Amino acid sequence: MSTYHYEYSFFRIVRDDVIALSAKKYKELRLQALSVAPSSFSSTYEIESTLKDSEWVDRLSADGRETFICTARPTKNSSSSSQIPEQSMWVGQLTLRGPLCAEDFVLPEESGQKYPTEMRDAELWQMLSLFTLPDHRGKGLGKRLCQEALSYLTSYKDSPREVWVRLMVKPENQATISLYRGLGFAEAGKCTLAEAMVANGDKELLPENISGEKYTSRSGLIMTLVIRRS
Repeated sequence: MSTYHYEYSFFRIVRDDVIALSAKKYKELRLQALSVAPSSFSSTYEIESTLKDSEWVDRLSADGRETFICTARPTKNSSSSSQIPEQSMWVGQLTLRGPLCAEDFVLPEESGQKYPTEMRDAELWQMLSLFTLPDHRGKGLGKRLCQEALSYLTSYKDSPREVWVRLMVKPENQATISLYRGLGFAEAGKCTLAEAMVANGDKELLPENISGEKYTSRSGLIMTLVIRRS
């Protein structure tokens, strides 16, 4: 069996004439993520596996969403004589949703979430869906995806100067929480699953009846980061 090393690259999906191909690759990665790490997401494989190809294209094409991808290109180990696969693989993802209006960023008072002193003077974003395939973990790819996204936020425009980035994570995902803390995110309150799905742009995936504890228990962790453009 051949052994490969990998070269990793990071990019933001651009809304261009090959968006359908990007959507196909994104769908494969997203469904694999939901399958192997169901506890990491507010949505489920059962819900998203029913989406049509056109809906995946719409997801990537929609204004207000920026998706970042990590690819892995295999390079042959010196001990391997097998042919190296030519095509790189999509192995990680991260999405930014925004800029959000104040109404989409506000949560009920009981969440404990803090806000900018002047909402109109800050740009508001939701970070979501961070994931790397199990075979590529332990290489800092999640951190690099986050850094790629945060770098985009600081560079794609000059103002407003203050940018608030929020994410919602399940408290049992300690490794992910530690990663976010290392990037400067701080705990900022508690959210429900229903609030997380709405904040992540998945309101249409909610069932009609969300009165049960699964959707109303305030157990999710809210984390925020404030960055300033130079």
